[in-house]
Amino acid sequence: MFIVFLTFTGAFFVVNETKQAIVLQFGEPRQVISKPGLQFKIPFIQDAVFLDSRMLNLDPQPEEMILSDQKRIIVDSFARYKIIDPLKFFQTVRNEATFSDRFGRIINASVRGVIAQYSLSSLLSEDRSNIMSAIQSQVKNEEVSFGVEIIDIRIGRTDLTEQVSNNVYQRMISERDREANLLRAEGQELSKEIVASADRQQTVIIAEAERTSSILRGEGDAFKNKILGDAYGLDKEFFNFLRTMQ
Repeated sequence: MFIVFLTFTGAFFVVNETKQAIVLQFGEPRQVISKPGLQFKIPFIQDAVFLDSRMLNLDPQPEEMILSDQKRIIVDSFARYKIIDPLKFFQTVRNEATFSDRFGRIINASVRGVIAQYSLSSLLSEDRSNIMSAIQSQVKNEEVSFGVEIIDIRIGRTDLTEQVSNNVYQRMISERDREANLLRAEGQELSKEIVASADRQQTVIIAEAERTSSILRGEGDAFKNKILGDAYGLDKEFFNFLRTMQ
C-alpha cells in the first residue's frame, strides 16, 4: 500500500535517455540526475525539471549589421550546443527558451563585432572561415557561465537590405549600360575604320585599273599603228584604197 501511495503521489519519475533531470525542493536545486532510469523524489516537497541532453539548435533572430565598407546586410546565424552542466544552466537561465533569447543576443553581438571589420567581398570569399573562427572564439568565452558547450556556429544566410539591394541593382544596370555604350562606340569606330580602309582600297584599285587601262590602250594603239605602217610599206596602193573605203 505504501508503494502504491508513493506512486500515485508522484514520488517516482523516469529520466529518459535523451534527458537529464534536476530535483528541486521548494524551487531550489537539490540533485542533478544524468543517468536514465527510474528515480525517486519526496512527494509534495520535491519536483523534477528535465533538460535535453542531446545536441540542440539555437537560431537567433536575423539582424541588420554594418560592414567595414558601410554596406548594410541582414545576417541570419545559427549555433549547435549541448547542456553539459545542468545545474549551472538551470541557475543561469532556468530553461531552453530563456537561454535561446539571452545567448542568441550574445551570438548576434559577436557576429556584429567581427564582421564589422570585413567588407562584403571578404565575407563572400575564403576569409569566411577566418571570420567564423573569430566569432566562435568570442562566443565560446561565454559558454562556461551558461553551463553549455558550443559545438558549432555558422552564418546561414546573408542578405543585402532592400535599400542596398536596390543600390546594387541600379549600379549593375549603370555598369552594364556603360559597357554597352563602350562596346557600341568601339563598334562604330571600327566600322568607320573599315569603311575608310575600303574607300582607300577602292581608290587605289580604280587608279591602278585606270593606269593599267591607259597603258594597254597605248600599247594597243602603238601595235595598231605598227601594223598599219607595215601594211602601207607592203602595198601603198592597196593601203590607200582601204583608207578611202573607211
